[in-house]
Amino acid sequence: MRITLKALATAAATAAALTATAASAQQTIRFAHVDPADWQSSKKGAAAEIFRAIVEGETDLTVEIFPAGALGNEDDLVAQAQDGITQVVMVSGAMSRACAAASVLDIPYSFPSAPVAWEVLDGPFGEALAEHCLEQTGLRTLAYGETGFRNFTNSVREIRTPADMAGLRFRVQPIPLYVEMVEALGGEPTPIAWTELPNALATGVVDGQENPVGVIYNNGLHQLQQYMILDGHVYAADFLVINEDFFQSLTPAEQEVVSRAAIIAGNMGRSIQQWSTAQGVNAVQAEGMQVYSPTSEELAMFRDAAQPAVREWLAGELGDEAVWIERLEAAVASASE
Repeated sequence: MRITLKALATAAATAAALTATAASAQQTIRFAHVDPADWQSSKKGAAAEIFRAIVEGETDLTVEIFPAGALGNEDDLVAQAQDGITQVVMVSGAMSRACAAASVLDIPYSFPSAPVAWEVLDGPFGEALAEHCLEQTGLRTLAYGETGFRNFTNSVREIRTPADMAGLRFRVQPIPLYVEMVEALGGEPTPIAWTELPNALATGVVDGQENPVGVIYNNGLHQLQQYMILDGHVYAADFLVINEDFFQSLTPAEQEVVSRAAIIAGNMGRSIQQWSTAQGVNAVQAEGMQVYSPTSEELAMFRDAAQPAVREWLAGELGDEAVWIERLEAAVASASE
């Protein structure tokens, strides 16, 4: 009888192991973002494709990609990831609405260059922010990508200093920090949804807007604007996040592959974004847009005008979490060295 029971126990354990393996093999990762699917021009599109290639090539997991807002806007995607409906999402601005500390990345003129931003996000500061946001949201930040530096455009006059922004109406995202920033620079901020922006520019509801160069060019906004200043007021990062419960359900080997694939995906997104920016600047100039690169002295004027007001407002919003402002400043100073 003992032999029979032992055999039954062994058989049961084997069956359980096979069932677990089969379940893992059948798992599908739903990966959603709001950018176009084309990997050659879309930072999130490229990131999603290489993530899928690595994960499917090295595990039994399947990755199903939902691009171009197929599952909703960024706020929808964050909520779906928190609920476990969609396992992986790549978002930018929506992360700061879910994890308030992430909004410190939007403090204007914080990052002097993209390499400094990468050093900060891939280093101790980025790791600490990821851990904090995991506790706040239940979403694990696997890697950081890049949406790019945002720049002002308008159809009225060339901008070289904050004084040139006086009286100009700028469309901003419906985010209070951006309203504070434009007001501090002397412009008139007008929160307008992204889908309404082209019509607002075409009809003169606003004089200008602000976005990364690639976004401006790929969406034809340069055709509605005459002037651009490459002031790079905000460096927008992408967060590649995964539902923590789902991540913990993976085997250690699968977790390693998914984590590594995400880092490569984030870097791929950064590369495509850098290409889109370089190509975009040349393209908008070729089509008649006047592009101005401010001097370091002029950039200092923008920074000195915008940062104090935004930092004060943000500190009030963050409360006890305002410590993240100083942490970011220290990380940027260290990376800049």
